[in-house]
Amino acid sequence: MIVTMKLQLFLLLFFFAIPACSGAEEIDRKLFGVYDTALVIVNRSSGAVTEVNPVLSARRISPCSTFKIYNTLIGLQLGLLRGADDPWYAWDGVHRDIDGWNRNLTLREAFRVSAVPAFQALARAIGQERMKRYINRIGYGNSDISSGIGSFWLPRPGRAGLRISAGEQVALLNRLLDGRLPFSRKHVKTLRNIMLVAESPKGKLYGKTGSGRSADGREELGWFVGFLESGGVEYAFACNIIGGDHPSGKAAREIVERVFSAQNLL
Repeated sequence: MIVTMKLQLFLLLFFFAIPACSGAEEIDRKLFGVYDTALVIVNRSSGAVTEVNPVLSARRISPCSTFKIYNTLIGLQLGLLRGADDPWYAWDGVHRDIDGWNRNLTLREAFRVSAVPAFQALARAIGQERMKRYINRIGYGNSDISSGIGSFWLPRPGRAGLRISAGEQVALLNRLLDGRLPFSRKHVKTLRNIMLVAESPKGKLYGKTGSGRSADGREELGWFVGFLESGGVEYAFACNIIGGDHPSGKAAREIVERVFSAQNLL
């Protein structure tokens, strides 16, 4: 009985001693603003991992538009897409709320404005069978695309769909940057080219945002996923946010930029 009680006490002390911010004590929580933030950063040279809120970082949620990273790569690999600046998406004439979607677009332009209709058309051209084969090969989250070839990566409350965690996003990016995914170097180079979103004398930031909205259009989820080149080192990262006021991909990106700036990397 005494041994059992000591063991229980040890386990309680062990689990309650685990910090909510693993390897990230240097990050000021004020940088996250009002949002519940999951953030994983991996130094690809040293292997050091910074993980803010491990519980949230392990939670699988809809990838939203961050899936366009892999939708793009699959399209390039299959020859459905050409160069970054070649004509690609022919606008269907339907006016949508986001002005940037209402015109013909190159791949770079479509990626930058996150044109959902363009990438829905690409997913349909890839097709259910080929998409499922690639999703399985790369090991993307729960690999569930059963909710429809044109929408499986978008959040749909109460419905099946693709889900992935921040930790899984970073692991996948590491494999991509290591050349361990089924995509040619040429196509990965094209992707890197269109993912560049910010540059300073200290570093280059590559990424893709994603936002999830409720049925009435309110923002409920924000993602920013990508990698940073700074001082000869690459850092893979994934951030998602919920709660607060209008969690969005833009807000998640701002958090990541504040963190890297505070670390003198960007």
